[in-house]
Amino acid sequence: MLPSLSLLEKLCNTAGVSGDEGAVRRIVLEAIRPHADEVTVDAMGSVLAVKRGSRGGKRPRVMVAAHMDEVGFMLTDKGKDGLFRFGVVGGIDPRILPGKAVRVGEKGIPGVIGAKPIHLTTRDEGKRVIKVEDLRIDVGPENKDKVKGGDWAVFDTPFEQIGPSLRAKALDDRLGVANLITLLQDAPPEVDLLAAFTVQEEVGLRGAFAAAYALAPDLAIAVDCTPAYDQPAWDGEENTRYNTRLGYGPAIYVADRRTISHPALVRHLAETAEAEGIPYQYRQPGGGSTDAGAIFHRREGIPVVSLSTPGRYLHTPASIARLEDWYNTYRLLRAALARMEGGMVNAE
Repeated sequence: MLPSLSLLEKLCNTAGVSGDEGAVRRIVLEAIRPHADEVTVDAMGSVLAVKRGSRGGKRPRVMVAAHMDEVGFMLTDKGKDGLFRFGVVGGIDPRILPGKAVRVGEKGIPGVIGAKPIHLTTRDEGKRVIKVEDLRIDVGPENKDKVKGGDWAVFDTPFEQIGPSLRAKALDDRLGVANLITLLQDAPPEVDLLAAFTVQEEVGLRGAFAAAYALAPDLAIAVDCTPAYDQPAWDGEENTRYNTRLGYGPAIYVADRRTISHPALVRHLAETAEAEGIPYQYRQPGGGSTDAGAIFHRREGIPVVSLSTPGRYLHTPASIARLEDWYNTYRLLRAALARMEGGMVNAE
């Protein structure tokens, strides 16, 4: 069983800015309720689901986390003639924003992020770095009363498959959400699966803190979409400073800005991939983080590792990932859970 492309398309096309994940949450709840033994929504809005295994003996309690939220915007004033000031929610480079189409509010009112035309700027203005304060979301005078300050907005980029690739606004982390939904629908009997569809990851991993405390797992895996910095180097030579590469399989984290993965879990994922013939790569240490960075220091400490699908141009209007990398992330995740045994993360 592999994740459904139609499910991924539905998830990616749905708006779910950090703090406003309700529409994504409804899709998740509808998909998992028939398959989980327990389903709750916590005070922050994360979906927590339990699927108990059937293998005898002590089964590992494994938390798998995927975040529902995406980067986006929030309108911050009443607007004038349909032009609204806004703030950025999550990490977005302001330089990419002018001219981008967005959808605003629950009704998805169309808008455009506007800036002064480059051919009308003075020389001094052209040298300035664009700031969010210089920009406006323009919904037009006919829609000015249909949106208001406090409404969220998202990039307006429909999901599309392009040959071997997937393109969408929110592959980070709807790829992980679709994988976790599929895992609940076909959970391995060797573990007690504790699924956490978390909120507000893009603004500080906030939902994962509460989810990990409530679920109290033996160990945890964060399933995410990680930046692939694999474009050619600026001088045209081979890029040898990549962190992950498209087409090379799921990325196993060794370390990132907030977390050092548990070595037994890193080893388990790699050995599983080799035994199952699944291509994989190591996500090179560096910046960034996943929900694992919030999970590992809950309660008495929780061993963690991250497993991510590489994606280019994350936190922009259009990110790119390979279909096979996504499928192989799911294959490796499920196979690794099926091979887990109690006590595998005991201190060595």
